[in-house]
Amino acid sequence: MLDEPIITETPPLSHGYGRLGEHVCVPMTGQHARRLLHGVINVRHGEVLLLITEDWGQETHQFFLAMIRSHWRGWHMVVFEDRGSPHRASESLRWARAQQIELRFLPRATPELNAMDHLWRHVKGRGLANRATQSIDDSADQACRYLLAMSRRERLRKAGVSSGNFWLTKGLFCQQTF
Repeated sequence: MLDEPIITETPPLSHGYGRLGEHVCVPMTGQHARRLLHGVINVRHGEVLLLITEDWGQETHQFFLAMIRSHWRGWHMVVFEDRGSPHRASESLRWARAQQIELRFLPRATPELNAMDHLWRHVKGRGLANRATQSIDDSADQACRYLLAMSRRERLRKAGVSSGNFWLTKGLFCQQTF
């Protein structure tokens, strides 16, 4: 399962603490900086591969597919991803075929089917929420460190794969799926 969330300078806010009757200060730089976190999870083993970039285009997607192929050499791979334009670009499709990666596109507007999307939601809600952004690069690094600090089993649990109701469970024992 593959997904790319956007990390922005304004942290996700769910709660804050301050003295009763006083406003809580949230630092804002006004720079609108952002980073994209490319991530893929092996839904069989819980291993992840991550990449931080400044933009999201077919070139970065192709680079990430090459990283995936390099990391899991010799495996038959089926990668599930959303229908983002860099994923569906004809050059990206050719690149995936050349890397011997089968791509499967999830239905539109179904983030609940993407295990990596569930992981990113957890990382944003726990690893980045309510913390002042010192720099956008630090925030992106912090998100990756948070995810990598989890055990493989914990990643699979947070991603919903080990729930017993994961939609892809029956196919997991037939081939390697990401």
